Amino acid sequence: MKQSMYRRCIILTLVAYGLALPGGLRAQAPSPPPALPPVAAGVTTITPVDGMMPVVDPSNLYSEMRAGRVASTAATALQRVYVPNVRSNDVYVIDPTIFKVVDHFKVGTNPQHAVPSYDLQTIWIANNAEGRTTGSLTPVDPKTGKPGTPVAVDDPYNMYFSPDGRSAIVVAEALKRLDFRDPHTMKLQFSLPTPQCAGINHADFSIDGRFAIFTCEFDGVLAKIDLVNRKVSGYLKLSKRGMPQDIRISPDGKLFFVADMMADGVFVVDGDSFTEVGFIHTGVGTHGLYPSRDGKKLYISNRGSNKIHGARKGKGSVSVLDFATRKLEATWPIPGGGSPDMGNVSADGKLLWLSGRFDDVVYAIDTTSGEVKTIPVGAEPHGLTVWPQPGRYSLGHTGNMR
Repeated sequence: MKQSMYRRCIILTLVAYGLALPGGLRAQAPSPPPALPPVAAGVTTITPVDGMMPVVDPSNLYSEMRAGRVASTAATALQRVYVPNVRSNDVYVIDPTIFKVVDHFKVGTNPQHAVPSYDLQTIWIANNAEGRTTGSLTPVDPKTGKPGTPVAVDDPYNMYFSPDGRSAIVVAEALKRLDFRDPHTMKLQFSLPTPQCAGINHADFSIDGRFAIFTCEFDGVLAKIDLVNRKVSGYLKLSKRGMPQDIRISPDGKLFFVADMMADGVFVVDGDSFTEVGFIHTGVGTHGLYPSRDGKKLYISNRGSNKIHGARKGKGSVSVLDFATRKLEATWPIPGGGSPDMGNVSADGKLLWLSGRFDDVVYAIDTTSGEVKTIPVGAEPHGLTVWPQPGRYSLGHTGNMR
């Protein structure tokens, strides 16, 4: 009896850390450590939605995406940057250790974003086939860097995952709809119409996983989605006439920062009350938002144009915001002009990788100095991802890690 209980405890411990099991099996789920650190005095504990992993540090929900915390389920992936090119209908693959393109392959029509799966096992390329009915998701195996068989889905402009990991959320932008699908097979579970959200595209999730806020590019509003009751709980019209793009939550989970490419800055929104509480001017065509690996800074890409299809060599730059003070620490212009768009931070936090949307290049930006390396890619690169990244699970987009 004692030997049986001892064996069971050993197996549970190995599963929790994703290590080899007896018989040569291997745990697949990126589970958190079994014991959480004590909560600091004065910090409110978080009760996550059913099925969601615990919040390790309520004062910094980005604590598990710090440098050096790549999950065992992602550790065997090739170090690569996956770049979907909207107009050339392909993906360029960059080796970030040598800053060179090492592969490229065709995918579906109008690939928009490279999306790491919730379980960190797949990079999904979202091909929304804009204006057509031939949308698809192309799975890429990050261990080999090679694509698999596409899955037909309606209008996948972007994709996220519910915090409990039970659903992929395909953002059907043109249809004003969120399609909740099986995260592996992509079989439709249910759809949620968002009729007052034209251009629904980017999102982030509350610290407890109970709601998400999506941006509505063509209505200048935000949509709050109740994930527990599966409904739109409200819309928020922003004070400046604009085009909201990317959105990211603050480390303490209280505020959401919303990039707006027409307002040339970032709106600050209280998530619980769903009210606008501030605005920070950054640069021309504010577009993408990426937390630093320590969760203290927010890198903000300014695309250099207020137009959906801008000119080459625009007034592109990257702004660096201090989360705690909400003050800009620096602004790094792209030398000679450019169009920094979407991407993410390297696993070690030393480089910010961004697509140069109107210049057919990718930028690798030093997060200390702002120095820029430029790599030519296909036609109109968009939502690239760098992989692997630290974190226990992915909420989608180009790597919204937790």
